[in-house]
This record gives sequence, C-alpha cells and structure tokens, in this order.
Amino acid sequence: MLRVDAGACPSPCRGISRRSFVQLGVAGVASLGLPELTRLKEASALSGRAGKDTRVILIWLDGGPSHLDLYDMKPHAPAEYRGMWRPARTNVPGMEITELLPRQARVADKFSIIRSISHNDGEHFSAAHRMLTGRPGPNAGDRPSRYPSIGSIATRVTGPRRPSLPPYVSVPQASSIGQRPGYFGAHYLGQAYDPFETEGDPNKKEFAVRNLDLAPGLSIDRIDDRRSLLRNLDTLRRTGDAKGQFDAMDTFEQKAYELVTGAEVRRAFDLSSESEALRDRYGRNTWGQSTLLARRLAEAGVTFTTVLMAGWDHHWNLKGGMEEYLPKLDSAVATLFEDLASKGLLEKVCVVIFGEFSRTPRMNDGSGQGTPGRDHWGNSMSVVMGGGGVKGGVVVGSTDPKGEAPVDRPLTPQDFHATLYQVLGVDPYVQFPNHAGRPVPAIDDGEAIKELF
Repeated sequence: MLRVDAGACPSPCRGISRRSFVQLGVAGVASLGLPELTRLKEASALSGRAGKDTRVILIWLDGGPSHLDLYDMKPHAPAEYRGMWRPARTNVPGMEITELLPRQARVADKFSIIRSISHNDGEHFSAAHRMLTGRPGPNAGDRPSRYPSIGSIATRVTGPRRPSLPPYVSVPQASSIGQRPGYFGAHYLGQAYDPFETEGDPNKKEFAVRNLDLAPGLSIDRIDDRRSLLRNLDTLRRTGDAKGQFDAMDTFEQKAYELVTGAEVRRAFDLSSESEALRDRYGRNTWGQSTLLARRLAEAGVTFTTVLMAGWDHHWNLKGGMEEYLPKLDSAVATLFEDLASKGLLEKVCVVIFGEFSRTPRMNDGSGQGTPGRDHWGNSMSVVMGGGGVKGGVVVGSTDPKGEAPVDRPLTPQDFHATLYQVLGVDPYVQFPNHAGRPVPAIDDGEAIKELF
C-alpha cells in the first residue's frame, strides 16, 4: 500500500482520507468497487444519458438567502413583505431580479430561475440535508447525514471528466451548517467519494492547496520504487483475489499518485496564472476567488465543484447583510457566466445557486437584536441554474403575491436533483447498497424540469 504523508491532521481529526486522495488506507480502498463502478457506467449508458462531458459548479449559500430579496421580488406586496429594494429589469424581457444584482441582470440570458421549489422545512440541518441529498433525515438534535450527497452519487458514476483529476472538489470547504463534509459527504458510498477540500483562502497571496506536496524526504523516484516493490509482493495474493479488491486498490492509489505528481492537477489549482484584470472582475474576496478557482477546476475536468458562500442567516440586520453580500455574489456569479461563455465552456458547465431554504416573506422587527430581518422559510424558495445544456432566460414556476407558497409549477428538491443528474448524464434511479446492504436509488421520485432543456 502506498502512503504519502499529508502532514498533521487538525483537531478534531477525521483522517486526511476524508479530505483528499493523498493518504490511503485499505478501509477506504475496500469501498471503491471498481467492477461495480464499471457496471454503473454501463447502466447509465443503457439509460440513454451517458457519454456527456458536462460539469457542475454548485454555489452553496449556507444559511438560506431570501427569495424575495434576490430572485423573486414582490414590489406590489405590503411593505413588510416586499422588503427594502426595488426590482430591476434584466436583459431578458419580463424577468426581474433585485437592483442589488445589476451585473447578473446584464447576463440573465445565460441563466434561468426556478421560483417554485418547496420542501416545507424551516430547520437548518434537515433542510440542508433535503437540498443536498434529496431526502429528509437529520435535525438540530440529531445531525449526522443519512444519505450521500448529489455530488458524491454523480461522481461515483461519472468519475472525473479527465484522468488524474479528483472528480469532486469543494472550495474552500465542504461545509453545510458548520459540518464538514456534512451533507456534501458520501455517507454509505465510502470516504473515497467525499469531496476533496482545498481549504485555505483563495484570496490570499500565500494560498496553496494542502496535500499536493510530497512529504519531506519522499521523492517521485522513491514512490515509483515503492509501487514497483508492492506490485511484485502482491502477485501471489492477486491470483486468489476473486473480488477484484487489488484492482480497486491500484485505482485508488493511482489517484493519489497522480494527485501529487501530475502537472495538470497543479495547473488547475494555480490561480496565479489568471490575469489581474479577471481576478478583479470576480472580486478580490474569498467568494470571488473561490468562484474563479471553481471555473479553473471545471475547465480542467473536475466533474462536480462546490463553492461555499456562508452567512445568509439574516434573522436581523437584513439590510446590512444584503448590502454586504449581494455585491460579492453579483461580481462572482456574473463574471463566472461571462467567463464560461468567453471560453466556450457554457454548454459544458452548469452553474447552480441555492441554499437550504429561504426566509419568511413577512419581515420581523429585528427579533430584539437589531434592525428588521427574516426568519426561516422552506415553503417557497428560488434556485438559479444555467449552462451545461440548461436554457438561459427562462423563469420556471411562480409564487403567490406575497411569496409565501408556489402557485404555478410546484417543484421539489427531488425534481431539482433529477435535473442535475440529467445535466451530468447520470441515471437518477441508479442504486447503491446502504450500510445494511439494501439497494437505495439516487432519488425516490422526481422528474427533470423539462422547461430548462
């Protein structure tokens, strides 16, 4: 077994194997199942949705952004509902978004808005689990995940779009409501399908991705010698390996080897090769530079990349929060769509933006903590999608005049997941055994949102 030392594990330590492919153990290898992976790819081919070269960038607005203050404004509602900002026209006739997103308004033809998703869950942990796994389960008193994330399932089937790259990456962290990898994790699929976390702050000059360097005193030649020796020692045991576990181990170790030695991997994570002007357009902040890094990873061949933008839990001081966050979100998202289009990547890369839920349509008085805000609301929320074969300039569904519930084309998180699986060419009903050995489909129900294709 090859083991490349990735350095000390911060406390609390879950093991570096949860965060990267660099430090390897037999426990992680045993969950890989290369023959099963091959069968899953064949199953997707039989479903008629295989062979795609699409990728996803998921921008996670942790904490829950208000739909009425971003993408589903209600200017004719009573003041305590409509909020403090006016709607602005976009470059798509009839589509309006908040005036605090002027750059996105100019590229609205590149994305669509789903305004009628609902799960009726106003609790952070359970709502995040619904949006990221498609199923209920955890709550504030019992937080562990019950199912694998959509990113883990998708990349279990597809792998990376180019060899030598990790298929699933989180920038800078895979974090849902403060848990890592939380509901972005692979659960019963095994740690090999957790996202690789870059960690650090891409906006800092000294930013470098952890675990891409060799341990002190360990050279490429020494790794090659060690790998050759292990292959020779394993020859006899491989003869009786009916389950193919050694083949799986080879694949897992090859991923680690390529991660620390591959020039293509290092280039993908290197933001310094981007122009200063482009970096300025994305925004010289953690969100902007994380989004630029996500574009580089998708371009290089990473199948599923998540970007963490946390802090949307605005029970009070909504005005200050929105005026701080929305310009950053605006620069990052608008530039991402422009950048993908200019590089000819918009048909390959699907951008999705959402949080675990929305905020109450009726504003509160500040909850005794400050100026007015909005509380938790899972009865109606908006999701933005564009690229990767998804149409731009489309509005799907609507909510009532106060934004309290869908009235046209009500949709569920499962419908949204089915849509992303269609983008990636994954059969949404492909099954995986859980810890009890029972086969569980990727989604229980739901259909791809046809208006988007």
